[in-house]
Formats: sequence, C-alpha cells, structure tokens
Amino acid sequence: MNDIYRVLRYLRFYPKEIGLNIIFNVLSILFNLCSFVMIVPVIELFFGLSEPPAAEPQLGFSQSEITDWALYHLYQIKESHGLWNSLFIFAGIYLGSSLMYNLTRYMGLFFLSPIRNGIQQRLRDDLYQKMTILPISYFKGRRKGDILSRLSGDLGDIEWSVVKTLQSLVKDPINVIVFTATLIFISPKLFLLFVVVIPPAVLLISKIGKSLKKNAIKGQETLGDMMSVYKETLDNLEVVKAYRREEYRQETFDKANNEYSRRMMRVAWRRQAGGPLSEVLGTLGLGFILVLGGGSVIAGGLHPSVFILFVILFARLIPPIHGISEAYSSLQKGSASAKRLFEIMDADERIVEKPNATVMTDFKSEIRYRSINFAYDDEGGQRVPVLQNVDLVIPRGMKVAIVGPSGAGKTTLVDLLPRFYDPDSGVITIDGTDIKDLNINSLRRNIGVVSQSCILFNDTVANNITFGLEGVSKEKIREAARLAAADDFIMQMPQGYDTTVGDHGSALSGGQRQRISIARAILRNPPIMILDEATSALDNESQIAVQEALDNMMKGRTTIVIAHRLSTIENADMIVVMDHGQIVETGNHNQLMKQGGTYKTLVEMQNFGTKKQ
Repeated sequence: MNDIYRVLRYLRFYPKEIGLNIIFNVLSILFNLCSFVMIVPVIELFFGLSEPPAAEPQLGFSQSEITDWALYHLYQIKESHGLWNSLFIFAGIYLGSSLMYNLTRYMGLFFLSPIRNGIQQRLRDDLYQKMTILPISYFKGRRKGDILSRLSGDLGDIEWSVVKTLQSLVKDPINVIVFTATLIFISPKLFLLFVVVIPPAVLLISKIGKSLKKNAIKGQETLGDMMSVYKETLDNLEVVKAYRREEYRQETFDKANNEYSRRMMRVAWRRQAGGPLSEVLGTLGLGFILVLGGGSVIAGGLHPSVFILFVILFARLIPPIHGISEAYSSLQKGSASAKRLFEIMDADERIVEKPNATVMTDFKSEIRYRSINFAYDDEGGQRVPVLQNVDLVIPRGMKVAIVGPSGAGKTTLVDLLPRFYDPDSGVITIDGTDIKDLNINSLRRNIGVVSQSCILFNDTVANNITFGLEGVSKEKIREAARLAAADDFIMQMPQGYDTTVGDHGSALSGGQRQRISIARAILRNPPIMILDEATSALDNESQIAVQEALDNMMKGRTTIVIAHRLSTIENADMIVVMDHGQIVETGNHNQLMKQGGTYKTLVEMQNFGTKKQ
C-alpha cells in the first residue's frame, strides 16, 4: 500500500479543500444522526407509548439523563401547542435536518471535486514531465503498448480505485466513529455483541484484498500486451495486409484479450465480494442484537425506545462499513496500478544536469570523443555492447561522414553528442568542456538533428517547421522551406502552411515529410548539424535539390552525416568507417579507396547493386 500513500501525498496541495470537506462531512453526519435520534422519542411520547418524568430532570451526560430531559421537554411542547401543531413543528425540524444533511453532504462533495481532479492533473503532469526527461535508452527494449497502458489504463484505475474513494476514506470512517460512539453511549452491552463479528470480517476482507491486488497487477501487465498488439498492428498495417497475416495477428490479439478478460473477471469477483461480505456480517451482528436485545426488553432490562433507537442507528452503521470495505478493495486494485505508474516515476533519469551547469553560447574549436564505451539493456536486463573504446576528433567547420553496416553503432555514436544517452565510460567534450558540465538545453540549442524517421506532429506544416521556436515570421519559414525544396508542394496543399499534416505526417509522402524535417533543422541554424540518413526518403529529383540546399547549409558549419548512400558523402572532409561498435578506418574518400579496406568493400557492393538495377 506504499504506492497508495504516495498518491495520497498529493493531498498536501489542497489543505483548504480538505479542511472544508471534513467540516461539511462532519456536519452532514451530525444532521443525519439528529434526524434519526429525534424519531423514536417523538413517536413514543406523542402517541402515548412512554410517560414523561413528573418533574423537570437535570440534564446530565448519561443516556438515561439525556433521555428523561428530552422526554420532559417534548411533553411540554405537546401540552403547550397541542398534538397536531407539535407534530407539524417536529416534522418541520426533521425536514430541516434532512435538508441540512443533504446540503452539507453536497458541499462535502463540492470541495472534494477539486481534490480528485487536481490529483489526477498533477499525476498526469508529473508522468508526462518524467517521460520527457527520461533518456531514450529507457525506452529501448520496452514495449510502447505497455507504457501507453500505464499512462491510460493504470492512470484511469487510480482515478476510479483511489481518487474516487476519497469520499469514502474521509466520510465513512467519521460516520463509523460518530455512530459507534452514539451506540456505545446508548447501550455498551448491545454494542459488544456487534464487536464480536468485526475480527472475522476484517480478516476475510484483508485476504480478498491481497488476492485482488495480485490479480490486478497481472491484469494490467496483460493489458500492456494487448495494447502492444494494437500498436504494432496499426503501425504495420500495410505489412500485415500485404503478407495476409490478418488471421495470425487476430489470433495474437485474441490470446492477449482472453487473458486480460480472465484476469479482470477474477479481479471483479474478488472486488465485488468485499461489499456483500461486510454487509452479511453486519446483518449477522444485527440479528444477534435483535434476538438478545429483544430478550432484554422483554425481561425489563432495557427500555423499548432505547432498543428501537439502537437498532435504527446500528442499521445506519452498516452502509459506511460496507463503503469502507469497498474502498479497501478499490485501494488494493489501485495499489497495483499505482505501483506500475511509480515504476516510471522512479526510473533512473541517468541524463542528469549538474547544478550551475555552464551555458553553451558558441562552438569554437572541436568535438572530441575519448575512450567511449556504451551498451544497451535488453529485455532480460543484460547489457549489450554497442560502442567499444571509440576515439574521434571532429574539428569545427568539418563535414564528417559516418558509414558502416547496419548495427555498427553509427546512430548511437551521434546520439551521445546531444546527450540522448550518456556513455557508460569515456568523455565527450566540446571546446574542451565535458558535455556533462554543460546546460542540456543550451547544448541541444547548438545542435540540429534531421533523423531518418522523419518525425512530425499532428499539427500544421508551419508549426512543424518552427517546432521549438517562437515568434518566427512567415517569410523565414518559407525561406527555410525553399532551401529544403519544400515550398512548392506546401503551397499546393489545401491551406498551404496552415495545413495539418496528420498523425506522424500521414497526409504527406515520405519525401515530403523528410523535406519538412530538413526545413525545421535549417530554420534553427545551429553551429552543429547531425544528418541521420537525411535524404534517404527522397526520390532522385528531390534528392538533388535537397542535397544542394544541404551543401549550402553545411558551409562554415560542423556537420556529422550518417549515410548508407555512399555517393552522397564522397566530398566529405573525413569519412569514419564503423563496424561492430568500433572505428575501423578514417580518411577521405580517395584515401579509403586506396586502402582497400571495409569502406572500399561497401562502395563496391553498393555500386554493384546500382548496376544490377
């Protein structure tokens, strides 16, 4: 339940609302109690079932003294106003108590609403912030469907299972305390009979709660599997259809869906058992009281009005106990969801900015990689080496191309520069300063990235180009688009630069998405540019136009280019050849061709493939 306590810690932001909620809950309980306490003596006295004291008694603190005092004064009202008028008076008092009970109950819920919604809002904010500051390596090897299920399903469960039980967590315990104190005050002996059934009820409900939490955790994990199937199918729908694997994917989904339904059925059974169980045990206690208390009345040991009032108040005690039982079951299920959410919240950020980090204002001399080693965590938690003992110097203004077979570590090498990851060992410096000593935002402001994945957001063309910048004029946006050979096709779109590109840019072709990504990088005008297969999605005509724009943009700028199409980097100042996480060759195109090593092999293989086409 520690994770539940962490959720409830968010209550500290709402001291005023909590105070008002408690005040109105207490008032509603008192008005409710008052309306029930009034009924029995009024009925008894007004219909001649009890005789009032002959003389006015002194008001004391015992049950008998309060009862005699109330009966005497009720009788005086009856005598002075008459039976009918007195009935109207007390009916009005009862109605007023009922109205005040419902009004104060509503006010308690009114002040609970900002608490419930506020906790949900703060949880969403904290989770989103955590997601954005976690290193990219955290998401390697983790299923996005599972992460999405935590951000949607688990967060929703916390709302239903934890936040929505706040009223029960506050009101029902107060209700039980007030009504219990009243019952003890009325008849301690009868109350002891009820206490007998409490321990077995608590043990049974606790056992159900533990089983509920275990199945809830398994159920949420299965939901993650199902969400992963959803996302994989949507992301790869064309492949599924092209290879006629609809039935296979359906079987995969059905398996996850059936397992999730089975788990949730178990959760529902156990969750639904808590309330009826507590109600049955409470009714059992009421049965004991009716038999033994009724016998005491017959024997003359207990006044009938006291017994009737005790039974009425005891019956009113069962619903809040039932509410506490259901709240406990809900908290157990919510605890499973909270645990999964806080696994993200507690994840090691790894990319940590030092206090008073230096702000990078310019790039003057060189980038240097020294003895860099890096490994990923696989799904089993094992470290898989990606880079091994890498040393590299990139002088300012140089165009450096990084080539090599797939899996050689090219993208990982450049991703270390803007601190998407941190190396396991070794140091990366810019102008002699360790990048870990630099302010992260200022570091990334000086680095532009165009990746091969063409990342676009479901927003307008203009907003995708200006992403991360504010107050950019339309002229500058169009100029960046012209340099990226994108202005012509953008102007032909329905709303031009105000056209929404769809989810992941789905309304555009691959080449169009890439050119908008390039325009975004051009607009930022950083001193260091990283191009990860920046022209891979372009046709030959677009590639020529964009490559010319990129060549102009790279003049006087330090550029790191990752390329599989080796013909595009023949004029690079330095070509770095990687294989199995290590740098195996460096030099320009002519030097590497003369060496006859890995680079020459890659060029010949690519030329051979081109000739065959």
